[in-house]
Amino acid sequence: MTAFTFQSGRSPMSMLPGFTARGVSRLALAAVALAASAGVVITPASIDAQVVIPTTPQEQAVVLRGATIHTVTKGVIQNGTIVLERGKITAIGGADIAAPRGAKVVDVTGKHIYPGLIDAYSTVGITEIDAVEVSNDITELGDFNPNVRAEIAVNPESRHIGTTRSAGVLVAFSTPGGGLISGLSSAMSLEGWTWEEMSMKGAAALNVNWPDPNARQRRGGFGGPPPGGPGGRGGAQPAPKTYDDLVQEIKNYFAEARAYRDALKAGQSVRTDARYAAMIPALNREIPVVVAANGAAQINDAITWAKAEGVKLVIRGGADAIHVADRLKAENVPVILTSTMAAPNRDYDGYDGAYASPAALYKAGVKFAISGGAGGLYSYRLPWEAGVAVAFGLPEEEALKSVTINAAEFMGIADKVGSLEVGKEATLIITTGTPLDMTSNIEQSYIQGREIDMNDMQKQFFKKYMEKVKQQTKKIAS
Repeated sequence: MTAFTFQSGRSPMSMLPGFTARGVSRLALAAVALAASAGVVITPASIDAQVVIPTTPQEQAVVLRGATIHTVTKGVIQNGTIVLERGKITAIGGADIAAPRGAKVVDVTGKHIYPGLIDAYSTVGITEIDAVEVSNDITELGDFNPNVRAEIAVNPESRHIGTTRSAGVLVAFSTPGGGLISGLSSAMSLEGWTWEEMSMKGAAALNVNWPDPNARQRRGGFGGPPPGGPGGRGGAQPAPKTYDDLVQEIKNYFAEARAYRDALKAGQSVRTDARYAAMIPALNREIPVVVAANGAAQINDAITWAKAEGVKLVIRGGADAIHVADRLKAENVPVILTSTMAAPNRDYDGYDGAYASPAALYKAGVKFAISGGAGGLYSYRLPWEAGVAVAFGLPEEEALKSVTINAAEFMGIADKVGSLEVGKEATLIITTGTPLDMTSNIEQSYIQGREIDMNDMQKQFFKKYMEKVKQQTKKIAS
């Protein structure tokens, strides 16, 4: 039986001209009809993807006593105590901290407490099943969609949310893709009934896909029409866009947005443009511009461009970041590494190129975060992406920072999460050991003080089929 999951809530596509909710419904009905014709049964249980029920906001104070507390920014506290009230951390320290009146006291002696892990580049919540197109809402039409916010497309019922949380990842930056300017990453807390409840920061970063100077030229550029004109069946063919053409388009678009911002600031009467308006925080350096770039030439050109534009730059991808490490350090440009568990891209690369990249960047003084590889299926691998880096030379404390406070700082939410400090959100995990080790278990999570249901679809399947084995064993024995 195949389960189909359809997104709830308003999709960024619904903002496009001619694309209505009715259109989405027709697509969904078409998918159902296609599944039925193929002999696939779709039941209400299969459509209801989430196997856990979101909890209510924290009402009762919680005191966790006896664990080793890894604050990330302020050292390690042995036999520590942490107090959670109204979704915040109100006290943290040794065993002498008093419990608030009426608090629930939990003995976690022998366990470890870490801040919830953060995936700085993810599609969790905006993609479900690759083969079911209507369950994926990552890429929009056109080259320029800076006004697209990923948060409003996030499906709180996604199965990937449960499995991601079970790995200790409690915050994810859901990020749109496609085109030259994809839209805005949204910081999402992985707990809540709706995307509004989950959203921590709707416009956290503007995403730009830097062209590849070595890529084969494509007619129409990113998202352009197919060869052969409309429909790909003859007609005039547009000239292929060169690398310089595409870079100039990015520069032109930023110039237009800047002119729009300046006109508004000067009190001029201008036609409202949601796309340009969405870029103003990036132009004002209130949020970073995250540029997807892997090659050394791409990274160098992106740095030069960002300096000219005066924007806060973060490089995402960074496969060749070590080759421009001196400049990244000199310009104080951080990097989000999108995969450490990757095979070499070139014949002459060492087998451990990706594995050892974080350690090399650390030695070179480059600031970086590690992500889970973008796919909604892979956000749960985030702790092990960092763990691989430890196995290949990165100090464990730096690996932990790369999936907590570094990611929070780069994306502007370090005042809320990323470390365990008084005043920050009570978003943390209780473990049997370091979460970067596959042999450690995440025993309990708290998100904004809420005690999270630790069930997920994979655990449910495990229990189900273990029961099958027990029943079959009983039959054989009898």
